[in-house]
Amino acid sequence: MHVQTRPDWPAIAVFAVTSLVLSWLVALPLWLGGRGLHDLFFGLVAAAMMFTPALATVAALLVQRRTRGRRGARVVLRELGMWPLRPAARTIWMCVAVIFAAPVLVALGLFVMSVTGILTLDLVGFSGFAQTLQEAVPAGTPLPPMGVLVVVQLAMIPLGALFNAPLAFGEELGWRGWLLPALRPLGTWPALLVSGAFWGLWHAPLILLGYNFAEPNAFGVLLMIVGCVLFGVLLGWTRLRTASVWPAVFAHGAFNASAGMVALFLAAGAPTPPLMVMSPLGVVMWGVFAVVIAVLVVLGQFRPARLAAELGPDRRRAPAEVPSTAS
Repeated sequence: MHVQTRPDWPAIAVFAVTSLVLSWLVALPLWLGGRGLHDLFFGLVAAAMMFTPALATVAALLVQRRTRGRRGARVVLRELGMWPLRPAARTIWMCVAVIFAAPVLVALGLFVMSVTGILTLDLVGFSGFAQTLQEAVPAGTPLPPMGVLVVVQLAMIPLGALFNAPLAFGEELGWRGWLLPALRPLGTWPALLVSGAFWGLWHAPLILLGYNFAEPNAFGVLLMIVGCVLFGVLLGWTRLRTASVWPAVFAHGAFNASAGMVALFLAAGAPTPPLMVMSPLGVVMWGVFAVVIAVLVVLGQFRPARLAAELGPDRRRAPAEVPSTAS
């Protein structure tokens, strides 16, 4: 296997330009239509946009083919972390773990907002959720017990992670499958931070319409970049730890499926803080992400010996740890 000792800047440049241009082209109907987030086809456009990093990966691979020669499908799949799953047990169990860990992260954010008084939650009557349902059905329509509905909604999150996986794959193939390993020769932490920052910037066509933070400006893009850097470190860690892109795919899908959890527990009539605070990628969640990252660092999970050599060398490794021949 070819091991990069320095970033392939031409391929990275092609990936960056292609992903950004395609994201704007796909989102363009939302801008031209003038309805933005209220456009009838917003969901479809946002879903289509998630596949643009995968297309950018194809463009980057074509550039690498010109500079590194033809590589077999098995080599490309391994370098992208798609196949084989090796060791299979570690990769599979990581996928299972992140499906449940992602909603736990969101729940921790809600807990922090509750104990700090940012949000008022109703964990008994689920009054806000009940009010939402009552407004959505004809007056007088009987509803099942709210507790049962909340449990069902929470139980559906793992299924939602599986349902979201194809869309998350479109992004993760680019960000963690190709870009993170391509930047790895810079060092593990620079690669994690730069790939996460670019992931956040890529969201600009939607953020500038008010998506996620209701801040349709450069400040909103900055908020998204910070959130994506921190969450991207966690997603990137799963990629580095397993040499597989699949844990990042399922973690991304599970996180998206958990994004609406606040609606289940918010008390009816309670004031809500700005989205920049309570968004799943907002300021409170930054703190949650940072604490989890710090715990992983203290446990040594970012040490070179714990990370997968298949992604290429970290320039801070000792020379003996850096593979010097192709396999």
